[in-house]
Amino acid sequence: MVSRRRWGARLVTALTDHQAKLFALELLRRHPVGEAARIGSALMDAQVDLNPHQVDAALFAFRSPLSKGVILADEVGLGKTIEAGLVLTQRWAEGRRRVLVVAPASLRKQWVQELAEKFFLPAVILETKSFNAAVKAGTRNPFDLPSAHPAVVVCSYQFAARKSAELSVVPWDLAILDEAHRLRNVFKPGAKIAGAIRGALSNTPKLLLTATPLQNSLMELYGLVSIIDEHHFGDAKSFRAQYSHLAEGGRFDDLKARLEPVCHRTLRRQVVEYVSYTNRVPITQEFTPSPEEQELYDKVSDYLRRPELNALPRAQRTLMILVMRKLLASSTFAIAGALDSLARKLGTALKEDDRAHAQATAKLEEELAEDYEALPEESEEWDADDDGAHVPERLSDEQREAIAHEIDELNAFRDLAVSITENAKGMALLTALQTGFAKAADLGAADKAVIFTESRRTQDYLVRLLSGVGYEGQIVLFNGTNSDAISKATYQEWKARHAGSDLITGSPTADMRAALVDKFRSSGKILIATEAAAEGINLQFCSMVVNYDLPWNPQRIEQRIGRCHRYGQKHDVVVVNFLNRQNAADVRVFELLDEKFRLFSGVFGTSDEVLGAIEAGVDIERRIVSIYQDCRTTEAINTEFKQLQLDLDTQITEMMDSTRRKLLEHFDAEVHDRLRVSLAESREFLDKATEQLWRVTTHVLDDHATFESADRSFTLGAAPHFAPNVETGRYRLTRDEDATAHKYRPQHPLALAVLERAAGLAPTHCEMTFSYSGWGYKAEQLVPIVGKKGWIAVDHLRLDGLESEDHLLLAGVTDDGTHLSPDQIRRLFDLPATASDSPAPDGAASVDAIATERLNALLHDISTRQGTWFDEEMDKLDRWAEDKRTGLRADLKEHDEALKALKREARQAPTLPDKLALQKKIKQVEAAREEAWRAYDSQAREIETAKESLIDDVEARLDVTQSVDRVFTIRFTIV
Repeated sequence: MVSRRRWGARLVTALTDHQAKLFALELLRRHPVGEAARIGSALMDAQVDLNPHQVDAALFAFRSPLSKGVILADEVGLGKTIEAGLVLTQRWAEGRRRVLVVAPASLRKQWVQELAEKFFLPAVILETKSFNAAVKAGTRNPFDLPSAHPAVVVCSYQFAARKSAELSVVPWDLAILDEAHRLRNVFKPGAKIAGAIRGALSNTPKLLLTATPLQNSLMELYGLVSIIDEHHFGDAKSFRAQYSHLAEGGRFDDLKARLEPVCHRTLRRQVVEYVSYTNRVPITQEFTPSPEEQELYDKVSDYLRRPELNALPRAQRTLMILVMRKLLASSTFAIAGALDSLARKLGTALKEDDRAHAQATAKLEEELAEDYEALPEESEEWDADDDGAHVPERLSDEQREAIAHEIDELNAFRDLAVSITENAKGMALLTALQTGFAKAADLGAADKAVIFTESRRTQDYLVRLLSGVGYEGQIVLFNGTNSDAISKATYQEWKARHAGSDLITGSPTADMRAALVDKFRSSGKILIATEAAAEGINLQFCSMVVNYDLPWNPQRIEQRIGRCHRYGQKHDVVVVNFLNRQNAADVRVFELLDEKFRLFSGVFGTSDEVLGAIEAGVDIERRIVSIYQDCRTTEAINTEFKQLQLDLDTQITEMMDSTRRKLLEHFDAEVHDRLRVSLAESREFLDKATEQLWRVTTHVLDDHATFESADRSFTLGAAPHFAPNVETGRYRLTRDEDATAHKYRPQHPLALAVLERAAGLAPTHCEMTFSYSGWGYKAEQLVPIVGKKGWIAVDHLRLDGLESEDHLLLAGVTDDGTHLSPDQIRRLFDLPATASDSPAPDGAASVDAIATERLNALLHDISTRQGTWFDEEMDKLDRWAEDKRTGLRADLKEHDEALKALKREARQAPTLPDKLALQKKIKQVEAAREEAWRAYDSQAREIETAKESLIDDVEARLDVTQSVDRVFTIRFTIV
């Protein structure tokens, strides 16, 4: 009798060992590049919605095994991180786990969090402190993690460049470069960071993520493509020579065709069918500082403008002035603590001990970073102002007197700040919250607001302020340490509530962040956050963002608002900003961020065109801090901000808009059709694979677990002998949030053990009876063979090489000679069945012949596909060689044109001496031209030699090892 289990509304039969084995092999199969199923494991593993443009982008990255990488250039807001995560997860599932992510310093934590939450992948941040600590502990190269404890390595661009030597010796399986437009000027001599990273990762497959691969110059495209593959185009000179005039001779179409294999771009308007967006609603809350607050601001500002300041470290004076000004604008509590730190640092300087002075400087930076948490990351991106010259070995009496006077001043400023217990901006916050909550209510959103401040001390002040006006018990704190008593209690309660579930990662930092977000979601009304919350957390359930302190870096503001205004947000997002109308510089900064960068309103916030145009937010911050420092009148401030605006207009030009659109974007109809196919194929694969995983699991764990098929969950009472180290408890095969269960997915250790167990089941030969009449469903392709007997053979073809793949070859024939198609055979295995062992078959010769025929046909198809890849690579190398020759001919053309001009000038020269002088120049140019021709011949031969070497490399990379094993042979009957 065939046993059955109910799965949702369907009645699903139990499997035989042979069915379970076939399903397990299909789930473990390594799919060829180009198939939607290639990223099937990643799609099943990822805790993300299935968006077709992201699947399409991930498949594009796998289009050829010879590809050295691609640029994923979707517009902002479409989830390039998800696309890269799918590629990364698939590599991980294939056992290729040496993965590097290089990102702006401010995005490192976000990457770690996204990989953990969405893809269940471990990641570590490498920076100077952790790198040095690892070296001190005996690790030779901290980038090279042991295979027993793999993790994605995340670091900043600056750090990657500084450690390029260590980076280059690791055989990376994949490198992801986020915000990759930072590297687009790699071809310029001064691009040291980009050059170092390109050199270190020259042999590594790469994904470059940027919404703006092309802004103002086609050379930026050349730069990014050369990061991926230095043999895709020639050199910079040949690229300019060919594509400086795109309208001529089909150059435009030629460049577009050459970019298509390496650059993938989807627009927001192309995916509105699948992704919906909400709006941003701005509220500006004005305030007027009290006389005491204004006095403090004026005095500290004047102090910071002095040409010589003993308290600030010389090496990063501009950055430290920026920090002091941000704290001054934040609150009197924030600046009071900073002033106290400066005074104590100067007190150490009076000890006349250079070593003590260095320690005091380090202590100052540490204390400032405890309050202004963005300091370590900003230090990564800011260049030093000078060589950091230290104090003299012995201070003069005059210097000692000046330092003592500066200490007295700082103490006086601090005392004034401490005496101010009520801040005008704090009072304005109370009004802003009332207005904002009322607006959110009108929009149908929940009463939840995230308040961002740049200072921990300001955060403490806001807690006291809001707790005293009715918000006590509804406030959640979020900062870099989360060490306060309430946060610790929240963490412990969250851990107890979710004990035994996959929500607990084991990382205290990640789990604390998850606990605080959960508390805010469930019972909090206000989240008061420092810059730590601007990265790596998702707050789609919150629809009000309050910038209590407004960063000057537009990228940081976009990150903040993007915590709430992102994919999955159901309501318009209210954005509240504060403005001191009495401060002309503050007014102009706000206008710049609002009008030029359009951060606070619209459907998408700041456009990717604008954000990508600025090399780094640091550049803008430097300009703004210099205006605060140098300008003392409203007129001077307005003049400087007008110039800054003009400079930005030059950077954010629309000059290349038409070119960009035509070069990098495809017609909507083409994209739309492709996305529909991608979505349909992916859903079909996921539905099939999910059902297979569930059925194989119920078969293998039948004696070890109790199953609830209605919600695809089961409870594992004890670990099975073939997976002794897995956790017991409840498991669920779903993407839904379920805090009570482990997420069951293909790459979970238990699922892997189950699949390996199933793949080892079943004898090589058996007899099986398939029951079509007892199935209860109709399959047209099976009707003709009901009542017949025959043979089925399943073979497993393995191809191991640059890109490994597996194929299951299904061959079948009935006793009356009817050949079964692979689809018929595969459908047959879905039927209820019984099996019994049988001796080695003696009548299976006919099915063996069919199996051999299908194997040969498949190998021919694979060889044809490899031939296509080879041809594409040869075309690329031919173009590269021609590009190089074009560059050499450009030099010859320059000599020819110079020679022609000199001869013309000689004919027109009025006197003999003039003609003789010009003839000497002509001979010099002719000699140079002859030398250029000799160089051309020599280098042209070198190019051909290099090309032959590259062809040999391509041939070696396409070499594969193949093996074929018989999975089983079945004598079947279908009734």
